[in-house]
Amino acid sequence: MSALAVTAGVLAAPGAAAQDVVAPGASDAPAGYYDSAEGLAGEALKAELNDIVSDADALSYSQVWDGLKATDEDPANPGNVILLYSGESRAKSLNGGDVGDWNREHVWAKSHGDFGTSTGPGTDLHHLRPTDVQVNSIRGNKDFDDGGSEVSGAPGNFTDADSFEPRDEVKGDVARMILYMAVRWEGEDSFADLEPSDTVGNGSAPFHGKLSTLLEWNAADPVSSFEARRNEVIYEQFQHNRNPFVDHPEWAEAIWG
Repeated sequence: MSALAVTAGVLAAPGAAAQDVVAPGASDAPAGYYDSAEGLAGEALKAELNDIVSDADALSYSQVWDGLKATDEDPANPGNVILLYSGESRAKSLNGGDVGDWNREHVWAKSHGDFGTSTGPGTDLHHLRPTDVQVNSIRGNKDFDDGGSEVSGAPGNFTDADSFEPRDEVKGDVARMILYMAVRWEGEDSFADLEPSDTVGNGSAPFHGKLSTLLEWNAADPVSSFEARRNEVIYEQFQHNRNPFVDHPEWAEAIWG
């Protein structure tokens, strides 16, 4: 695992521009969106956030392609997307399943709860990201934790037999996506109740770990402007719901800390 550098009182990924970090407490959420959650903690906060973010539209799995081309667009090259694990900018047109293509990575592995790609958790843009086909295969359905050997084709990422560690610049992104899924999908609509777990090797159980590591990553890697913009695009153009942990990273500790 590479070390995270301390910048301006928070931990930031090496090389990250200061202006790329969203100020703590900043949020583009519409006025009133989270009013009913204010002052809550623990299970009460988790339940209220579920009520808020479950008011959402859903995409088909084929529509996810267009969604990702908008949510993960390279700000410096609108014809490309940024790949989650490698950080590479790759042409939007190279979406597919061949070597050199990018595909739709389920950050909450779809086998953890066996929800597949039918409309629902399997098509929720808040945890779907573009990744290199081969790197996606290496990650597989592993839980997230520190350690392992560096991933071929994605320097700064590490993996072992039962876990995957993303590069420092997206550790917080990964944590906030996993925690969003645990709030959004609570066993309603015939889908499994997804919950964070403090273990790895969860297999087909509707659990994803490792919670203690994810909470560390959430604190260590603050929300970037790219992540905040992504949240806004999903809200404005596609699902019309938000990831509360992008808007309020402190709520992760308020629920699970």
